[in-house]
Amino acid sequence: MKVWRTTLALTLVTSVACSSPALCQSPVAPGTPAGTVAPPEPLPENDVPPPVVIPPLPSLDDSEARIEAKKLVVALHKEVPGLLPLSEAQKLHWIKLAQETIARSDFRITRAQVVVVVDRNVKVQKLALVLALPDTSDWQVLGSVKVSTGNTGRKYYYITPTGVFPNTADRLGYRAEGTKNENGIRGIGAKGMRVWDFGWHNAVKGWLASGETGDIRLEMHATDPDFLESRLGHPASEGCVRIPAAFNVFMDRHGLLDVEYEQAASYDERFKALLRKDRVPSPIAGEALVVVDSGAKPTAPVPLTTAQKS
Repeated sequence: MKVWRTTLALTLVTSVACSSPALCQSPVAPGTPAGTVAPPEPLPENDVPPPVVIPPLPSLDDSEARIEAKKLVVALHKEVPGLLPLSEAQKLHWIKLAQETIARSDFRITRAQVVVVVDRNVKVQKLALVLALPDTSDWQVLGSVKVSTGNTGRKYYYITPTGVFPNTADRLGYRAEGTKNENGIRGIGAKGMRVWDFGWHNAVKGWLASGETGDIRLEMHATDPDFLESRLGHPASEGCVRIPAAFNVFMDRHGLLDVEYEQAASYDERFKALLRKDRVPSPIAGEALVVVDSGAKPTAPVPLTTAQKS
């Protein structure tokens, strides 16, 4: 309403002013011949913002994606100590869990990408990087590390929810400041460690036997490198996913959950400032954290191909 009044007022003023022909002429510079209308002054070039060019999502065919996956495997073994050995049966199990969970979600694999799969089963507590392909169920496991998910029996500790949680540009993650709490613990890791923020989600309160739920801010981050990282592999967090520091840096450097953040960095300085300056984004980078529970009661599987076509 305020804008309407302003517009109307300007219209009335213009109508009154232009009732006199002499007043209807544009202002002219001193010394300009009578009757000459001065052309409008051009805007300074720096007042015109450059057009925003958002880069497209990388898209590789299956064979190209597998070549990139091999490069990531080499880098993973070079940059992350303590990787867990996996048998072929274990790899197929990870793939099956990921495919079934994604098929039951609203998330769709529309391009070749790495998904981060976490098994919250108290007897497992591991993470696997999985190459997901849109046109085939022949996916690939790149590697695995120990993690810690939500614990039970302690007040305000939640059980990490299952499902697919995209890392979208709707939220801006952050980096650890490396500050210690009253117990001398750096809860989200050393200074500079990346914190991925997946937003608010409903989770079971681990300190209650009733199954009551509440909302938590689901994040994935490192933990104290001196006191807590050695305990990874057991439930210990308040609901987030704790990962090894070296794996945190690996994910950060290769942008494996940052495909949307890379796009956002083209027009938003906040995202540009968050991402590492020395990063080398992988063309098969994705955005999805997939949390599964291999110890839960099995349900009827949803065929991946059917879910992808829906």
